[in-house]
Amino acid sequence: MNLNLSLQIAKTHLLAKKRQTLIAMLGVTFGIAMFIVMISFMQGVNQFLEDSALDASPHVRIYNEVNTQRRSILDEQNPQADALNVVYHQKPKQQLPRIKNGLQMVRLIEQMKGVWGVSPEVSSQAFFNNGPIQISGIIAGIDYPRENRLYNLDNRLKAGSFQALLTNPKGIVVGANLARKLNVAVGDKVSVTTPTGGNLTLRVVGIFGFGIGTIDNTRCYTSISSVQEILGKDASYITDIHIKMTDPLLALPFGQTLRQQFGVYTEDWATANQAILAGKKIRNVMTFVISMTLLVVAGFGIYNIMNMNVINKLKDIAILKATGFGGKDVVAVFLWQAIIIGILGGLLGLLLGFSISYALSITPFDAGDLLSIKTFPVIFKMEYYVMGMAFGVITTILAGYFPSRRAAKIDPVAILRG
Repeated sequence: MNLNLSLQIAKTHLLAKKRQTLIAMLGVTFGIAMFIVMISFMQGVNQFLEDSALDASPHVRIYNEVNTQRRSILDEQNPQADALNVVYHQKPKQQLPRIKNGLQMVRLIEQMKGVWGVSPEVSSQAFFNNGPIQISGIIAGIDYPRENRLYNLDNRLKAGSFQALLTNPKGIVVGANLARKLNVAVGDKVSVTTPTGGNLTLRVVGIFGFGIGTIDNTRCYTSISSVQEILGKDASYITDIHIKMTDPLLALPFGQTLRQQFGVYTEDWATANQAILAGKKIRNVMTFVISMTLLVVAGFGIYNIMNMNVINKLKDIAILKATGFGGKDVVAVFLWQAIIIGILGGLLGLLLGFSISYALSITPFDAGDLLSIKTFPVIFKMEYYVMGMAFGVITTILAGYFPSRRAAKIDPVAILRG
């Protein structure tokens, strides 16, 4: 089998039918281009949603879970296994959300391997009052430098300053949606009331927006001392510890380690954002199905074109076989055609896919004032282009192989006789 001669014949066939060759190449080109655009855009959306969730939540959260299940007095006094004690409407034991030795725990965790940052927090349900308006929400007392390291709070600001919390302990930074509901701006005062009856008037020193409704609608930040004062607690009172790891995947085993070492309740970011992760898996499957469908459809188009090419070249094939070409030589001719169409169409597809993806990545996207995103999220990864090229070429070769097998079985005598 002479591959060089087969290649020369394949080139002659392709150049003889330039329009047909161009159509076949465009089928590969658009299939690969749409595959690249689809997977780059959908993965960009997934990454944006995941980053938004991780930016707004800790990788590991330590808290004191309030547990209403406890042993009754009868159980304590009569612990026999065969005894049956039924207590109806048992009142839950008074239990504070305080983390025991929270500040000492923060210092120990900071020194652990894989920990990027730790921030203590005192949070409480609260009612925010501005005249007759009263809205429920959450007030969080934070250590600003630590919290800013974890959540990059300065980039979330819409007005005012988080740093004002350092100089104004009676200051408060309000979520953008909550500020709109309260009709307050920087400089206004807000009265905060806790469910236990504590009350404190704070001045708005900033307005922030994470772009997540559950945060921007309800959450406010102030100093730790202010929340401790509202709740009537001492300076060691801590309700939450937020931790971020150098690698988010370390959060699950690290949380288990903390539970065993300190005997505390922990929640990792994957558990807290199960809905987002489930949505990501669904979108990944959808992207894969649509992308593969585009390439398969392009492959069938190439198959039809190659099949028609075989039919149009029956006499040429008969002459080749009559002059001594074997079945493998005929297969090689059409496989060369498929390879040429696949490579040229694939390269054009990569260029077109990158161009469309880049144009999409710089297209302005009006997400409102709350979201930091200004253009459509698109991810550029070399693996997407390698996958598209490889699948496109393989599909084209297979689309050319099956018609070539048919051509190899042609009886030249029957064709020449007509």
